[in-house]
Amino acid sequence: MADAPALTITHNPAQQRFEAMVPGGTAYVVYRQTGNVMHLVHTEVPAEAAGAGVAGKLVNAALAHAAAHGLTVFPACSYVRAYMQRHPETHALLAPGARL
Repeated sequence: MADAPALTITHNPAQQRFEAMVPGGTAYVVYRQTGNVMHLVHTEVPAEAAGAGVAGKLVNAALAHAAAHGLTVFPACSYVRAYMQRHPETHALLAPGARL
């Protein structure tokens, strides 16, 4: 089986999301920033790209952005909460009062 091509994730600040072109369209994780808190509110991957790890890579990119910019994260999206539960190394990014 051939390796899948590398996923190119871009930050689209105008639409407040991290996105990637995948089979079936655009996959993305949407955020809203309030002060120094990045609220990750929705993750969506077209059905044609489901199960390929795209959502996890998008969330990882958003979390890396938050870390690089000194932001904390409020995981409002159920997928983001589940991702952060599976990755304890991300817990330091949790905003005060946020729970997984």
